[in-house]
Amino acid sequence: MTAQASLMWFRQDLRLRDNPALTAAANSGPILPVYILDDTNSAPWQLGAASRWWLHQSLKALNAQLSDRLMVLRGDPRQLIPALAAEYNIEKIFWNRCYEPWRSQRDSELKQTLKDAGLSVSSSNASLLIEPWLNLKDDGTPYKVFTPFYKKALSKGINLDSVLSAEPNPEFIQTELAANRLDALELMPAVEWHSGFAEVFTPGEAGAEQQLARFLEHGMSNYQQGRDFPALESVSRLSPHIHFGEIAPHRIYKDSLEFGRLKGVESESEHFGRELVWREFSYSLLHYFPSLTENNMNRNFDHFPWQKDESLLRCWQTGQTGYPLVDAGMRELWQTGYMHNRVRMIVGSFLVKNLLQDWREGARWFWDCLLDADLANNTASWQWVAGCGADAAPYFRIFNPISQSEKFKAAPYIRRFVPELAQLDDKHIHEPSAAPALILAAAGVKLGENYPKPVVGLKASREKALEAYQQLKARNQA
Repeated sequence: MTAQASLMWFRQDLRLRDNPALTAAANSGPILPVYILDDTNSAPWQLGAASRWWLHQSLKALNAQLSDRLMVLRGDPRQLIPALAAEYNIEKIFWNRCYEPWRSQRDSELKQTLKDAGLSVSSSNASLLIEPWLNLKDDGTPYKVFTPFYKKALSKGINLDSVLSAEPNPEFIQTELAANRLDALELMPAVEWHSGFAEVFTPGEAGAEQQLARFLEHGMSNYQQGRDFPALESVSRLSPHIHFGEIAPHRIYKDSLEFGRLKGVESESEHFGRELVWREFSYSLLHYFPSLTENNMNRNFDHFPWQKDESLLRCWQTGQTGYPLVDAGMRELWQTGYMHNRVRMIVGSFLVKNLLQDWREGARWFWDCLLDADLANNTASWQWVAGCGADAAPYFRIFNPISQSEKFKAAPYIRRFVPELAQLDDKHIHEPSAAPALILAAAGVKLGENYPKPVVGLKASREKALEAYQQLKARNQA
């Protein structure tokens, strides 16, 4: 093997286009492309079952792009990469940065080990529009409120340099270990529950490009209002593609703004860009407050009287709460590995406020079931819903799943994922427990038999939640 070979370590950047580390590696000669499944350093945040399915498909697609040259390994990169460098006479190592605390620590240690061995190490940004340390307050401290974070990001200008006008043409090295090793990672779920994923998503770089084009054509023009309606196709569904790095956020941001200007829907594309920056805000929070994954950001919530109830939690997880919009969302999650953004807020509020279950229980369930499970987004979003995070919704803001279902015309969405209610009319499908007996009978709905009665009353559970919150406030003020 040539002495000028370099190693490209693929991570959350499973694409060839707009890949800064790959471009840099391509300019250095032949490349050994490597992916390492690291279940060693990631505890307790090893990939959930849904994410593993996506990773399997995405690596399969990437390996096909590389003509079966992707070396797929499992273990600790701190041992594997130095060993590969020695075995294949590697002089230069390239990767794109990751930002989860465990990855940052691991990568720092590995970089030092490689440099001590006299190797060249180069890291790039392929995942964020603006890295956490580049968008701080004037005093150098991190933002805890989104709006000033967003305004500062816009005033600094979002760097789109990684959107390349010309694509690299790298030369990849063939090795004996490169092909047919993907199954050895054992990423596919042991239980057959993921068959619906592929009906909705196509993992891989080509699938990401297709989904962006589909969203721009069919969703962007009505994004700002349409994104709140679960039955509409107004959300991008790009989140799993973004998480696994199959498409650059820079590309999405640039193409969406250009589409908005071209079609005269600038306000829609700007609003979508704002949502992309929410992701950046979550990454900044996790970077500067790494205990966010387990600890309340607002430590006043440390004594909140969560009421652990396995039965209620299971009803929520399986979509058997008796509230159709909540149940539809939880079943969409189980069947497709995805949940509409508006519904995520509603099911989250229902769990932590109406059921008084700890937000961490919701975060863990989402982590295992979401194809787009992202440590920064998932954690920050659950803390936001629970009222204990940065720039959080106040605890007393409790989403009513019935009025939300009516307001955002969720009947078609409910019929899709809660088929036992499909024959109910638009008036009664949002709250079957309040429907007249004759209406239920005509629709074939038998409460307590083929569809559950509500597990809690909305009014009583809301009052109970507010009472718990007032007790918490009194304790903290004492």
